[in-house]
This record gives sequence, C-alpha cells and structure tokens, in this order.
Amino acid sequence: MHYQNVLFDLDGTLTDPREGITRSIQFSLSKMGIDEPDLSRLEHFIGPPLLQAFMATYGFDEARAWEAMGFYRERFAVTGLYENEVFEGVTPLLEELVGQGRQLFIATSKPQIYAREIARHFDFAKHFKVIYGSELDGTRTNKVELIAHLMTEQGLEPAHTLMIGDRKHDLIGARDNGMDAAAVGYGFGSFEELNSFAPKYHFETLAELHQAFKA
Repeated sequence: MHYQNVLFDLDGTLTDPREGITRSIQFSLSKMGIDEPDLSRLEHFIGPPLLQAFMATYGFDEARAWEAMGFYRERFAVTGLYENEVFEGVTPLLEELVGQGRQLFIATSKPQIYAREIARHFDFAKHFKVIYGSELDGTRTNKVELIAHLMTEQGLEPAHTLMIGDRKHDLIGARDNGMDAAAVGYGFGSFEELNSFAPKYHFETLAELHQAFKA
C-alpha cells in the first residue's frame, strides 16, 4: 500500500482494552444504581464516544451521562488505563512502517491525556509522530471532527493518507474526510458493521494487515 501517512485507531486496533473499559463502565453503572455483572454485555462501549453510548444504552440525559462519565474516569484514570494489552504483532508492524519512511499517527475518540499515557506505558508512543485524541470536555470525540483537526494541523493530503480502525466510526471519519480506510476484523466491530461502510480494505487479522504493507 502506497500511503505516506497512516492513522491508527487505538482501542481494538492497536490494543485490547476490554478489561479496563468494561470494568470501569461496570464501576460507573454501580455508582448510578445499575447492576451489570456480565462484562461481555458492556463490550459495545469499546470504540464509540462514551457519553453518547451511556445516553443511547441507558436513556440518560446529557447531565446524567456526564455524571456516569465522571464515575467511569474515577476508576479508569487510575486502574483501567493499565488493564490493557497490545495486540500481538503490533510492534513489528509499527517498526516496519516507520522503517519504510511512513508517518504514523493515532486518531482516537479516547481523551488524548489517556491515549498518550497508554502509548507511553506500553512503549509504542515512539513510533508515532503525534497522538491525537479528544478533550476531557468532549471536544473532538466525533471521529470526523478529530480526523479533520489532525489533517489540518499536520497538513496531510487525503490521497496520501490511510485510516485503520475496527469500528464504523473510523470508517465514517475517513470517508467524510476524503481518504481511504482499512477495516480490521480482530477488534470489536462485527463484519456486518464494517462491511456496511464499504472500506477500501478489510483485513481479518493483524498478519494480513502487515502483509499488505509489504506488497
């Protein structure tokens, strides 16, 4: 693949944050008087903006959703951040892309302060030129706005840029900013969710993604 600039989503694309996010959502819900013992039922929170996910799933108004976000962050900022695991094969992929002279960026709806700490802690920040995320007040949680901001700040051309992600928000963000997208099937988006947005590429495994960059 010819792209000079490669944007990566974080959760479900570079790392498996399942434990940290679901346990922190569970903690938040308990504070809100909702008991959810089955963590697997909370996996749909991984990827999309959390404020909107709280509102859509539990019918919270915006004020109540922000209250839930506060409880979520109370646990996530201290513990949940580190209940995470880099997918096997990510490090060799990033090393190869940098070695090929490409510019790498992270574009995540997760607050930038958390994304940068995760990348630092798990030792992959060094591969990225800049890590972009949202602000704690909710600014740029929308992937379209986030990618537009990144592209403008970095002066990137859509024709030379690829977005890689595991959820529809990544594909919409790429499409609405005029760039190609690669969907990955090893994350948290279903094949149906990803395929419905017709990404230019669809890789079921990280090994397939890596191989495509060698071609």
